Amino acid sequence: MARTVFDPDFDALPAVLPIFPLPGCLLLPGGRLPLNIFEPRYLAMTADALKGERLIGMLQPRGETGAQGAPEVFELGCAGRVTAFSETDDGRYLITLTGLARFRVAEELAPAEGGYRLVRADFSGFRDDLEEQEAEIDRAALLATLRIFFERHDIKGDWETIEQTGNERLVTSLAMLCPFSPGEKQALLEAPGLAERAASMITMLQLAAYEDQSDGPTPRH
Repeated sequence: MARTVFDPDFDALPAVLPIFPLPGCLLLPGGRLPLNIFEPRYLAMTADALKGERLIGMLQPRGETGAQGAPEVFELGCAGRVTAFSETDDGRYLITLTGLARFRVAEELAPAEGGYRLVRADFSGFRDDLEEQEAEIDRAALLATLRIFFERHDIKGDWETIEQTGNERLVTSLAMLCPFSPGEKQALLEAPGLAERAASMITMLQLAAYEDQSDGPTPRH
């Protein structure tokens, strides 16, 4: 990812993060995620983030309910910085989160005064997320599979732009935008690096492109 002068250094990443559990929503380092904030606790979370470091942790819920009645979340998420926001006349925030680095939930803390959830975040092991990722990927296979996927699902793509996009931006954008299942999105988040994420995505696109052609749906995990 390309760093900006506003991004914190790795050693300055906070030990405590507010989290926004959202099923089927993927944020990756370097990715940009638009969000429409309207629930009171997440309005409070956003307001507090804007007063401070502007960092919010995106995590997917697992589906199970924890001891405090809140959905349990996956252990691995991604911290994003609010890089754009606006207020609406009907009391919502429209924000953009730009992914910084992945983290593991070391511990869930007591909720903040505004009612949103807080975790102790462990960023160790993800220092490289703050740097631009360079890796060889099977770009030809990725683009060929993407074309088939778009054709099968009647999606119009700007192929000139797609073909001119660098590997990291291409893989990150496709991983976040393509309609993968929550489990598949979590697997893409947990991929060690760019090459592994691209390889996993090729497989997922192949399954998604051809499942409608079979007698029944292809099992997807």
